[in-house]
Formats: sequence, C-alpha cells, structure tokens
Amino acid sequence: MRSQGIVEELEEIFSEITFEGDVRFMEPMIKHTSLRIGGPADLFVIPRNIPSLKNILVALKKRKIPFLALGGGTNILVRDGGIEGAVISLRSFKKIEILSEDKANVKMHVEAGTSLQRLVNFSREKGYAGIEGLAGIPGSVGGAICGNAGAFGYEMKDVLISVSIMDDKGKIKTLKKEDIDFGYRRSGISSTDLLLSAEIILKKDKKEHVSAKIEDFLKKKWESQPFSEPSAGCVFKNPPELSAGRLIDEAGCKGMRIGKIEVSSIHANFFTNKGKATASDFIRLMKDVAQKVKERFGVVLEPEIRIVGRNADVNR
Repeated sequence: MRSQGIVEELEEIFSEITFEGDVRFMEPMIKHTSLRIGGPADLFVIPRNIPSLKNILVALKKRKIPFLALGGGTNILVRDGGIEGAVISLRSFKKIEILSEDKANVKMHVEAGTSLQRLVNFSREKGYAGIEGLAGIPGSVGGAICGNAGAFGYEMKDVLISVSIMDDKGKIKTLKKEDIDFGYRRSGISSTDLLLSAEIILKKDKKEHVSAKIEDFLKKKWESQPFSEPSAGCVFKNPPELSAGRLIDEAGCKGMRIGKIEVSSIHANFFTNKGKATASDFIRLMKDVAQKVKERFGVVLEPEIRIVGRNADVNR
C-alpha cells in the first residue's frame, strides 16, 4: 500500500480547491481498462466541469504529482504496481454539437470524453460521411485523436480541423490540425496536455450509404477480431507495407500463452485476457512474440499499445 503520508497529501488537495466530480483513492485500474488488467491508481478523479479540471491540474503541478489522462481505457496496459499520482478521467465531457453546415459539409464540436462509437452512430443517423472505417474501434474521441486511430484507410486526423487542449498550468489553447505532428497511430500532442474537445468536418451523404459502409466494416471486424474477450486492440504497430498480425501468425505465435494472456487464434495481433491476467505476463508475451518475429523475418515490431504505471515490486 502507499504510505499514509502520500494518501494524506492527496487528500489535502481537496481541502484546498473547489472540485465537483468523483474522487477515489487507490482505485483498481482493472475497472477502467478494456484489458481488465492493472494495479491501483493513487488517485482517480472524474471532474464534472472545466473549472474543476483546471483546479485539480494546477494543484497537482504545484505539488509535483504526476497525472495520466484516461479516455476509454483502450489500447493501454497498466502495470501491476498501478499508477503513481493521479488518473484523470474525462468521461463527463461528452457533448456533440453541430457548429455549422452547408450543402456539402457539416462542422461539429465534439468533447474528448465522447465515446468514439457514439460519434460514429451519430454520423450514421445523420448521414455524415468520413469516419465509417472507425466503426467498432472502442475508446473515446480524445484517445482516438491522440493515438490517430484508424482502420480501412480512415484516420482521425483526416476529419480534424482543430483541438482544444488544457496544459498543466490550467491554460486552454487551440491547436489547428496542421500544427499537430500526426503520424501512424500517434500525434504530437504532449502527455502533459489534456485534450478537451475537437472541431471536425464530415461530408453529407445519404443515410443508407453511410449505414451500409459502417455495417460492412463492422462485419469484417467481427469476423476477424476477438470481440468476445478482454483485449486492448492491436498490440503492435504494422511495419511499413506489412501486417503485424500476419507476421505474428506466420512466425507461429497464434495460441502462445503466458499465464492468463494468450495470442488470439482469431487475430494474432490481439492478446486476450483469459481471466485475472497480469501485466507482467502480458509484457513477457510481447517480448517473446517480438523475438520470434525478429528471428523469422528480421522485422522489429514496435508496440502500439501504451504501457504505463509502476512495476509490482515498487514499494507502495
């Protein structure tokens, strides 16, 4: 357990600031990640509004306490020792608002905590095209932008106009898309900045056209990905012009298992939690799989999954 002094220091923050929202201490991260893996966060907060978010960020910076912004908890692996400092969930920020439209396009304001699939479904209902390929990708809009989520030739950056972020001093600023260093499954948004919202642009289309595309992409995903078991999505990035899943499969890794973590027999780039798995086993399996791929093909796989937190042997 964390020392009483650390707990008291974290508790003191809320006697000094105005904060509306949910506050939890030593919160198990298995409750907040799609993998259902992870030790406790020293502090887990869900601010209800912008002033509360600003107040907690400023207080944490003042005390030099680190924080981690959490969206939907997908594509992330929390180590068994949990997370030092605070985890800030933006799940309360989930508005979708139409800003303007003409005959061809519609501009929208979307808050970072909005479920990506809620946005996809909204576009489906309205007949807005541009994000159909993102159907079936879990997580939040904020996380999707920060990781430049994509599939079937679609990427978040393709519909982005600008983002609003808050830095660790509580200051809010706007970044245009061209000011952000987007790449394959990454953005240049700093880990010390919190993405609050985004302005995006979608094209108007017939509802049936948008719906048909979404259904087609969903069908392909359900047939090729292990949706019925806890996972964090793709573990490794696709090397240029190659498929990480195919490399892992052809290296004979499907079905490999360490503890309760297994390389999926449906899609080799998905590792599934077979029940009460540990992060240490997940990381060991990542290393073993990457080594086999390197030995077989001479290709070095890079993690797509984000690994955070402290090891279990760290004194808490």
